[in-house]
Amino acid sequence: MGRYRQKLEDIKKLIGRLQKQMPEQISAFNNFMKAVESPGALDQKQKELTNVALAVAAQCEWCIALHVKGALKEGASKEEIIEAGMQAVLMHGGPALMYMTPLEEALEEYSDG
Repeated sequence: MGRYRQKLEDIKKLIGRLQKQMPEQISAFNNFMKAVESPGALDQKQKELTNVALAVAAQCEWCIALHVKGALKEGASKEEIIEAGMQAVLMHGGPALMYMTPLEEALEEYSDG
């Protein structure tokens, strides 16, 4: 299993543990997430590209793994995903630039099948 696919498994395991430990809170978070991610003024692709940028800005490799995969699923091109990541670099500078590395690695991993 690739590094970024493993990060997605890490997320699933974490949520599973937390659902047992804090079911009310995780349920509320999941409901909030579903509401926010539902189509509205922005479509799913736009939301995933926004989340890619936010993941790079937050320097969260798990978030990068999740949202790069989501953006690809919604039809975003590699170029659109990289450009979204660069928006984070514009706003967050050098540290965000370093997280373009995991973004590119996740793109390569998911593009290889």
